[in-house]
Amino acid sequence: MRPELIPELRLPALDESPDTGLVAAGPFSEDERAAVYRAIGTRRDVRDQFLSDPIPDDVLRRLLDAAHAAPSVGFMQPWNFILVRDEKVRHAAWQAFSKANDEAEAMFPQDKRSTYRSLKLEGIRKAPLSICVTCDPDRAGPVVLGRTHNARMDSYSTVCAIQNLWLAARAEGIGVGWVSIFRDEDMHAILGIPEKIEIVAWLCLGYVDALYEEPELAIKGWRQRLPLNDLVFEDAWGRK
Repeated sequence: MRPELIPELRLPALDESPDTGLVAAGPFSEDERAAVYRAIGTRRDVRDQFLSDPIPDDVLRRLLDAAHAAPSVGFMQPWNFILVRDEKVRHAAWQAFSKANDEAEAMFPQDKRSTYRSLKLEGIRKAPLSICVTCDPDRAGPVVLGRTHNARMDSYSTVCAIQNLWLAARAEGIGVGWVSIFRDEDMHAILGIPEKIEIVAWLCLGYVDALYEEPELAIKGWRQRLPLNDLVFEDAWGRK
């Protein structure tokens, strides 16, 4: 990828103060706001609708820039992104997934297994690009501002980067699927990832020309979206 193709992500420099680094803030325009909510509302976990068209370098870099703009605990930016295009590597990852997927199927009640088998839970072989997203817990040293009392904050930060990438991909017409069914030791071996580095996600990316109107697992009867009002409490657990 050519770094010179990448625009810097930055807030508009309105009334910028050189002393504080602060810039003017305010709501987006109606069209801008609608675009943000549209990306959120139509984002899907894509498993099987990938086209074979490659993702251009400049588009891919915009997605990575969006991910890298995510918030992170103590500004430690613990993520790395391993771009995987090689057919042999993707096939090895698919084999690791398939082994774990057979194990996962056996964990569900018998009456759920046929539905489980009908779901296409990965796009490793079909998507033209995979990205393994990792988290380095040592990136900012042993004591990290904001992580002192919750050791998982670096992983949560990495998930924020993934969500940024996912929403940016939706805006670009690119589908993303998150593969989570594998044994970590298998992926560490396949990609040569040091033991201390956490694997947070294997993402499958590719252009799509159709998406499910609702989440695929809801449409296919696996689970339905819970009512938001049932999930919101006020001032104490269980108080609506």
